[in-house]
Amino acid sequence: MKIFDTEALQNMAKVPRLNLVNSITGYKSANLIGTVSNTGVTNVAIFSSITHLGSNPALLGFMIRPVVTTPRDTYKNIKENLYFSVNHITSSMITDAHHSSAPYAEEVSEFDKTHLEPEFLDNQKVPFVKNSPVKLLCKYLNEYPIIENGCIHIVASIEKIYVDEHLVQDDYWVRLDLADVVTINGLDGYCVPKLVNRFEYARTNQPSKSML
Repeated sequence: MKIFDTEALQNMAKVPRLNLVNSITGYKSANLIGTVSNTGVTNVAIFSSITHLGSNPALLGFMIRPVVTTPRDTYKNIKENLYFSVNHITSSMITDAHHSSAPYAEEVSEFDKTHLEPEFLDNQKVPFVKNSPVKLLCKYLNEYPIIENGCIHIVASIEKIYVDEHLVQDDYWVRLDLADVVTINGLDGYCVPKLVNRFEYARTNQPSKSML
């Protein structure tokens, strides 16, 4: 087993350290965030940090890297308009989804540089990603600075959920593997998870019971 202590991490070159530290925490969510600027320029960008924060009220959060070092169009657009979309990525979308991380100028829409297509639902200004099987309309609520590294944790409410009907099970559990929804391993590895099992609520002194 290889061992890396803090001294070894500090002495590593930037790219190997990024690859190591970003992959050791496990698989991450893979989502495209859609926004629009005050001037009407749409933006879509890939994020691997979106997490569930609560179901009542329905909340999610994600991380924005330091805005003082590099312009963050997604952050700027969200602060201007409050609303944004979160869109799941499928295996057929990964090439274009990954390209959305390229540092295009603010006046350039990533939709124009990829095969990703914007979709406007219910007359909303915010672009969703066409063919994404799960789409969320979200509203900015708050942000919390991470003092240790200059990142910002965004907290948002889930205002509306759009889900392909065949993914919603009888108990309203959404089975993502039926849509080939991908996850991210590290910074640039894309994986397609498959359901292995699903269990009933765990109770003390009772064996876990499969629901399949």
